[in-house]
Amino acid sequence: MTEPRIVVLLSGSGTNLQALIDAEAGGELGGKIVGVISNRPGVKGLQRAEAAGIDAQLLDHTGFSSRDAFDAALQSLIDQYRPDLVVLAGFMRILTPAFTEHYQGRMLNIHPSLLPKYQGLHTHQRALDAGDDCHGVTVHFVTAELDGGPAVIQAIVPIIEGDTAESLSARVQVQEHKIYPMAVRWFAEGRLKYHQGKAWLDEQSLSVEGFQIDTRH
Repeated sequence: MTEPRIVVLLSGSGTNLQALIDAEAGGELGGKIVGVISNRPGVKGLQRAEAAGIDAQLLDHTGFSSRDAFDAALQSLIDQYRPDLVVLAGFMRILTPAFTEHYQGRMLNIHPSLLPKYQGLHTHQRALDAGDDCHGVTVHFVTAELDGGPAVIQAIVPIIEGDTAESLSARVQVQEHKIYPMAVRWFAEGRLKYHQGKAWLDEQSLSVEGFQIDTRH
């Protein structure tokens, strides 16, 4: 049986890509990263891909007249790799419904909050401003709703007295690098599926929070 083929999209430093590369190198990913695409030039994520011997491509969104035109070109580029799974790893673009529909059920994203809380940006500061006692990160299937697809797995992180957005972000990122390879492996092994608008793991529909790992204890 051939390993599932994975394409990773990113816009920045690619720390989650590195976690996936490391998991693959250790035989823990269950699939093969066949391509990495960035919409921004010169980012470290592309360098990480090249260093790992993975085909790395730049598709600069600033060269397109519209979001639709960029997404159509991106879809064409992704599909040249014949992926089984598309992984968004810090890909800072709002995707068109036509694009998300094309990859429905085979595209994952990671978002630094306990969704459905704090969709969008500045999640760490928003959690602090709200006086929350915990925060975290969610891997979810991508749908047309921004950060709104069904959750697959969440890691809960305590908010500690004196936390700043930076210190909280650093602790959350540690968990990101653990749960994203885990979710990708579940998908690669056929354990994780998208069905009727829900995430299913081992033939059981997951709750709105997905599978939870609580690091507060």
